[in-house]
Amino acid sequence: MSLTLEVCVDSIESALAAVEGGADRLELCGNLGLGGGTTPSLGLLKAVRKAAPTVPIMVMIRPRTGDFVYTDAEFEVMVEDIRCFRENNVQGVVFGVLTPEGWVDVIRTQRLVSEASPLQVCFHRAFDMTRDAIIACHQLFNIHGITRILTSGQGTTAASADSLEVLRNLLDIMKDHNPRIEVLPGSGINSSTVGALCQALLPHGLREVHMSGGHWIDGASNWRRAGMGMGIGGTGEWGIWRTRESAVRAVREILDSFGDSTQA
Repeated sequence: MSLTLEVCVDSIESALAAVEGGADRLELCGNLGLGGGTTPSLGLLKAVRKAAPTVPIMVMIRPRTGDFVYTDAEFEVMVEDIRCFRENNVQGVVFGVLTPEGWVDVIRTQRLVSEASPLQVCFHRAFDMTRDAIIACHQLFNIHGITRILTSGQGTTAASADSLEVLRNLLDIMKDHNPRIEVLPGSGINSSTVGALCQALLPHGLREVHMSGGHWIDGASNWRRAGMGMGIGGTGEWGIWRTRESAVRAVREILDSFGDSTQA
């Protein structure tokens, strides 16, 4: 069995690095280095599609950073973005909508899934901000059209002991009750953590892994006005977020080694 590697990217440079490193699928975002990513531009999608025409692309639908409780106006932006990307040759869309009380907003999620049809739909790490992973999982069961759930197991990193326990439970639930929905572990996935994650989760039906492989690089501005910036702060104030091809390749090689062992 070959394990699928999805890499989230927010530039054409990062997309090419991810593909060269061995990504099977891209999650295309804007502003990955700031609050987990937002909806990318249509121009970026077209540029990435031209540069990597055979690689499936899932597009983030998130009108802003911050929480996942949206105003009516923000929600309508999400609807319009889905309509736009649906017409532009993407494999699917990625979003998450919650209620103020910390549950999946089933009504709004169903609306977005319907707008996205027949595209794939990934409910993203808003899932990790719900009160209870198992209850949230069952809420998503009842929404026809959800393809996968991107989750860290409700921890800061997917490979921590507590997160792995949640991920095992989710994979077992999906296998027994709803095999049409994939569990996509993500957060903190790198060459140091992916081996342990695979060892723990392959017996439970793991088939996909999500990573960024990103880091801040220094921007090209030689002259920088002292004390000024654009509000990000820290390393990112003058920096640019980029995916490292070497980081993706290192994870790809480990995933392939597990794939080879499962076929032996």
